[in-house]
Amino acid sequence: MTDEKREIDEMSGTATTGHEWDGIKELDSPMPRWWLWTFYVCIAWAIAYWVYYPAWPTLSGEGERGGTVGTENWTQYTQLKESQAEIVARRAQYQSRFDEASFEVIQNDPALTAFAMAGGRAAFGDNCATCHGTGGAGASGYPNLNDDDWLWGGSVNEIYQTLRFGIRADHDETRVSDMPAFGDILEATEIVKIADYVVAVAANTETQEDARVLYDDSCAACHGETLTGERDFGAPNLADALWLYSGSADEIVEQIRAPKHGLMPAWENRLSSSTIRQLALYVHSLGGGE
Repeated sequence: MTDEKREIDEMSGTATTGHEWDGIKELDSPMPRWWLWTFYVCIAWAIAYWVYYPAWPTLSGEGERGGTVGTENWTQYTQLKESQAEIVARRAQYQSRFDEASFEVIQNDPALTAFAMAGGRAAFGDNCATCHGTGGAGASGYPNLNDDDWLWGGSVNEIYQTLRFGIRADHDETRVSDMPAFGDILEATEIVKIADYVVAVAANTETQEDARVLYDDSCAACHGETLTGERDFGAPNLADALWLYSGSADEIVEQIRAPKHGLMPAWENRLSSSTIRQLALYVHSLGGGE
C-alpha cells in the first residue's frame, strides 16, 4: 500500500498496514528500540558462537561426528575425556594401595575407607539394590543387610566370600544350605507342633515338651538345641525373631513342609576383585557387619 493510500489512525496518528479483522485495524508501529538492539545482539552472538564452537552440521565429516569444528576445536566429547582422565588419575592414586591392602588396613585408613565406600555404594546400587533395596533393608525372601542376622557370618571376610561365590549359584565354591522338605518326612500335626515350638521360643513363651522332642529329633542338628543356628551350614537363627520370609506360624509351617530356597549369584566372574572387596566393605558398613 503506497503512502498516499495508507490510512492514518485518528487516535494514535499512526498509519495502518491495511490489515483489518472484525473492524480492528493493524497499526504499522515501529519495533521498540530495545527489542531491535536485543535482536541484533542475538544475531552477533550466534555468528560468534558459530565461529568459536562446533555449531553447524555438514557433510564433510571434518568435526566430531561431522560438522564445523570451531576455531578452538572444542567439543563436549573432548571435555568429557578430559574430565574422565582427571577422575581416573585421582582413582589411580588409591587403587593400587587399596588392592594391596588387607581389609583391616583399609578399615584403619580413612582415605582408603572413603575410596571403598564410594566404589561400594555405586556397585551396590548397580548390582545389589534390585533385590536388597537401595538402603540394604531387603524384603521378603531377600536378606536385610542392616541387621545383625547373618546366615554365613557378618565379618568383612565372610561377606566377601559370600559375594564372590554366591549362594546356591553356578560357582564350584558356592555356599549351599538345603533344608529338607519335611512334608515328606513328618506328619502334618508334627510340623505344626514344631512351628508352634519355634514361635514360642522366639517369643520367649512357654513351650510343649513333645514339640521340643520333635524339634530336637528333626531340626537341632542344623539349627542347634537353642535354635541359634549354625553358620557352617548356613542354618538361620530361629530364636531372634528375625525372619527371611515371615515369622507367622502358618508361614513357618509352610517353610518346614516345603522350604523355599533363594539364590544369590556369584559375582566373581561378573565384577572385578577390587569391586567385590569394595562391596564387602560397604555392606559391612551398613550397620549389621560384625
